[in-house]
Amino acid sequence: MSKAGTTRQTQGMSHLPEHTGVIAGLAGVIDTINAGSAGLPALTRLLWVAQAGLGAEGMSFAEYGPTGGRVIAATGAAEWALGRPVDLADPAIMALRAGPRIQDVPLSLLPEWLAGQLAGRGLFRVFYCRAELGSLAIGHVQAYYRDADGRSGPEQHALIQLAAACAAHQYADSAGLPVHDDGPVVAALTDGLAIVDREGRVRLWNPAAEQVTGRMAAEMLGRPLPFPVPRDNEVIEHELADGRWLKITGGVLPGTGESRVVTFSDATEQHRREHDRELFIAVTSHELRTPVTVIKGYVDTLTDHWESLVEADRREALRAIGQRAAELARLVDRLLSAATDAGAVGGQPSAPFDLVDALRAAVAELPAELRRRLTVQLPVDLPKALGDRASLATVLTELVTNADKYTDDNADPVELTAGADAQSVFFRVSDRGVGVRPEHVERAFDRFWQGESGNRRRYPGAGLGLYLVRRIIERQNGWVSLRPRQGGGTVAEVRLPRGDVTMSGEA
Repeated sequence: MSKAGTTRQTQGMSHLPEHTGVIAGLAGVIDTINAGSAGLPALTRLLWVAQAGLGAEGMSFAEYGPTGGRVIAATGAAEWALGRPVDLADPAIMALRAGPRIQDVPLSLLPEWLAGQLAGRGLFRVFYCRAELGSLAIGHVQAYYRDADGRSGPEQHALIQLAAACAAHQYADSAGLPVHDDGPVVAALTDGLAIVDREGRVRLWNPAAEQVTGRMAAEMLGRPLPFPVPRDNEVIEHELADGRWLKITGGVLPGTGESRVVTFSDATEQHRREHDRELFIAVTSHELRTPVTVIKGYVDTLTDHWESLVEADRREALRAIGQRAAELARLVDRLLSAATDAGAVGGQPSAPFDLVDALRAAVAELPAELRRRLTVQLPVDLPKALGDRASLATVLTELVTNADKYTDDNADPVELTAGADAQSVFFRVSDRGVGVRPEHVERAFDRFWQGESGNRRRYPGAGLGLYLVRRIIERQNGWVSLRPRQGGGTVAEVRLPRGDVTMSGEA
């Protein structure tokens, strides 16, 4: 064996005792986990092993929760930090979470209050490593030292990374962790995070930023953010080109001059809910005002001029009051049904019923002005439908009302037809109105959606009719669709399962 070879072998052997102690300690941690004592006991024991191997004064592990972080395990000179919250929105903490996985961190890069507490305990350097599951950071391990100018080497990097991996392993197995907050730790780091320099160019773009925006780091580095940069402690909402909304916060990154940390999350669902609430209030107040105003006007007229009105005028006023009261009751019912997706709509158990007979009964219940606009062409006999017969009156009323609303008075009548195929029975409400654009045939079923908005709206309504129809029919294992009608207008088609066909398709 050459002299050089002998030297290398001797150097390698000189490290064995130290490494043997660390390996034995880690084996003990694994034994603890395998014995069923996972969670905080195993995590604390892991920190003690890592502290000895790293030559640190103390160790801590901070767990990231959905709304914040917290130190859940600590050893040695860091035991005082046990239970300390970690502000994940603090720019300094965000920089650690978004920077290299392993870092030597001087106190100048930590929040001022934390740096002061560490210095007061004679700790002037922090060695940091994120604990990750795939691209998800679930917490971090920190080692604390008294020397301010020390630097960690490759062996220390490997050991602290091993400790972080062992901690993350417990989260992967749900072995007594997480302990902080009520939500799953998977929600902890779904926020995108970017660091931008003084010119506004992106210098860091974390994996969650790629997921939130759909833009890869290679595309974004060195370029401006694709959305506004908020001022310190400002929260803004921004709509992306694809219609999604982001909730964005930002702040100055300490110790870097004018660089800024920006964090952002997908707020589309929250924005939609807030928009729906505002729209619900606006639509409710607008749609209720008309029938209430008409009813009040006729009642005032009857009250103030009863003696001077002839019998025909009195009857006409009462007829108008009754009609508007019926509209009001129906509108209130629709608004209450649509106020929540969990409302009971079409909730009766499905049973076979005669669709033609149900449609004729529903036509008879339509307001007189709608019956006058409707032509009925129903076959003499159809297979039975499987569904909730009582709901057909509501469905037909909504479809005919919708067709009438978008059809001029001098246009052809609205048509009601029906039919069947091997698996379903159906009926169609067809009009010669303004028609529906192909890109709107699905959006028309959205709650509160209107083809026109603002002052340009020519047609009244709450945007609830088709939404309710779809909910009612789909709860009966049927489906409803819209399509443009050849020659102009719209066809609304409702299909229900045949009541004489089994699930296997046999009669």
